Amino acid sequence: MSSQIINRKYLVTGASGYVGGRLVKALLDDHHQVRVFLRDKSKIQGQPWAQSVEVVEGNANNLSDLAKALDGIHTAYYLLHSINLGPDFDTIEATMARNFAKTAHEQGVEQIVYLGGIANDKKTSKHLASRARAGTELASQQVPVMELRAGIVIGSGSASFEMLRHLTHRLPIMTTPKWVTNKTQPIAIRDVLWYLRKSAALTTPVNKVFDIGGPEVLTYADMMQQFAKISGLPKRWIIKVPVLTPKLSSLWIGLVTPVPTALARPLVGSLISEVVADPAKSVNALIPPPPEGLLNVEGAIRLALGQISKHSVETRWSDAGITTAPWQKAQSDPDWAGEVILKDHREILSQLPSSLIWKKIEGIGGEHGWYGADWLWWLRGLLDRAFGGVGLRRGRRDPDQLRVGESLDFWRVEALENEKLLRLYAEMILPGKAWLEFRLDKVDGQTRIIQEARFAPRGLGGQLYWYAVLPFHAFIFPTMLRNIIKRASQENELQK
Repeated sequence: MSSQIINRKYLVTGASGYVGGRLVKALLDDHHQVRVFLRDKSKIQGQPWAQSVEVVEGNANNLSDLAKALDGIHTAYYLLHSINLGPDFDTIEATMARNFAKTAHEQGVEQIVYLGGIANDKKTSKHLASRARAGTELASQQVPVMELRAGIVIGSGSASFEMLRHLTHRLPIMTTPKWVTNKTQPIAIRDVLWYLRKSAALTTPVNKVFDIGGPEVLTYADMMQQFAKISGLPKRWIIKVPVLTPKLSSLWIGLVTPVPTALARPLVGSLISEVVADPAKSVNALIPPPPEGLLNVEGAIRLALGQISKHSVETRWSDAGITTAPWQKAQSDPDWAGEVILKDHREILSQLPSSLIWKKIEGIGGEHGWYGADWLWWLRGLLDRAFGGVGLRRGRRDPDQLRVGESLDFWRVEALENEKLLRLYAEMILPGKAWLEFRLDKVDGQTRIIQEARFAPRGLGGQLYWYAVLPFHAFIFPTMLRNIIKRASQENELQK
């Protein structure tokens, strides 16, 4: 690597997201200097690379924050999206991209790399049209923009892969909309990262749009059949019906997969037209494919499933968080801020080692469940989905270990101290803000487990909600605490 490239500094926006989190690791593996720009630095606290990057915390809509993030940067990776910010997300994305490009020019940035979406069809969705418009706005200023456009990204933890996986697993017979026969050109996340990381080593700035895709063009129905075959499932029966609009399709996907309707809608919208890379826009003359070649669909699926089975999922689609109700946005407001905090506090002493108890606490949710009354948790998740929330099916990235900032069913890990503290922030739809916290400490040689549910109600409706669910708390939380001790005790006996 030349000294010119070694001295460069790279900015990654969206570092708490699915692609951004993996790109940071890839750039660090290539020995690059990396700065990340994000709204909340706690979102990356659990990442193994968190101490190896420079962090700038701020808002992409704030020009002074942008200037601070872009100061001294050679190449800026633009991985920002606003698809969950309401019906005007396309206008928000365009303004954000334009401000980013303008500030980049003012700060002397030499290259912007933007990951967009393939949009070669005139009937493209609003989501893909917005991605294309963001690329245009980035290129409207004087900094050269290298735009890499991809279609469906297949990788462990990607929203597209989770949608494919759960539709195929759960529905042996499917009535599907006609878009399942549209042509698409998926690409493995491994290969997306290859092109992104190699763009960091280009000797001169590039100002051009490129399409990147895997080696196969096939239909979404073909992908489902391939997934079924690889997973050892019988051939899926796919019956096309004309009445399933993209809106109805996204509602259905939100019902049967972990991907919530709000995220499924743009994903489905991206499939209503053919998403195939244009050979005239190939990047391979500038950045050759990996030496081992691009992964085909079967290879990409096998790699993703392998990472899941090994519990080696680096990032997930849910890592970046969701857009919640306005009163839920501010987390961890202190008691002295004037906010009413309602609490359900319980504690118990145990002779068991704190390490065993902590193991059960850290393993809560996902495939391990919630230690009793799981049907009530399932019902609450179903209710949340019915009102447009994320529900329980997001699960966990890893069944046993957690990281700060990642999702856990309809919670998010807000604080984590090994064998001391786990605090979860509720991302379910609520008339207020809620936390569930576990703390461990030592009292007279015993392990004390403190379990506390806290709720900051929004108005009278929030307070009525709290008192309405108190009878359920009286059953759920003591049961949870007892079963944590019981599971830890069972493991202790097995270890003897």
